[in-house]
Amino acid sequence: MMTQTDTSSSNATSAAARKAMIDSQLRTSGVNEEFALARMMSVPREDYLPEDKAPLAYIDRSVRVDGGALASPLFYGKVLLEAVPAKDDRVLVVEGGTEYLAALVEPLVASVDTLCALDAANGEADDAYSLILVDGAIEQLPASLADALEDGGRIISGLVLRQVTRLASGRKIVGKVSLLPVEDLGIPVLHAFDAPKTWTFS
Repeated sequence: MMTQTDTSSSNATSAAARKAMIDSQLRTSGVNEEFALARMMSVPREDYLPEDKAPLAYIDRSVRVDGGALASPLFYGKVLLEAVPAKDDRVLVVEGGTEYLAALVEPLVASVDTLCALDAANGEADDAYSLILVDGAIEQLPASLADALEDGGRIISGLVLRQVTRLASGRKIVGKVSLLPVEDLGIPVLHAFDAPKTWTFS
């Protein structure tokens, strides 16, 4: 049974790990905006991992879990920077398997809905959102997910291009969405969004 002293010690250790993550992983990579750092400091990553993976919560790469992955701290910091969530944003988070990204953004916006990657890839998003955040890298953006973005709305996602994952950003303009790469970044791949395989004969 965990005592109050044990809990306080655990909380202090977790806070110290988050502070080290911010100083050594985020600030050194250009994530310096206070709103992003405050959210990354406030949400314990270990709460979104199974107990046996909790010691890996603050490493500088993704952690695989059943049904997905918790991406690196840097990925989430960069997503927040690109998104610049606003108080009136209606947000859809396409889940990577942990719900960590939704927890990060929820206090910054008007509302947050979540959808698993498979449902999002299969066209289950049926509302109009001003911001879509994809917790992973995709090969293709389905038309049904683009349709769930209101005109002028933004989408931030990982993108797989020639087997390299990149952070990407897009905006819906006159009914069309284009994802443009921002920077190369290690991001877990959401295979529900894999493009159909094509065969060539030589």
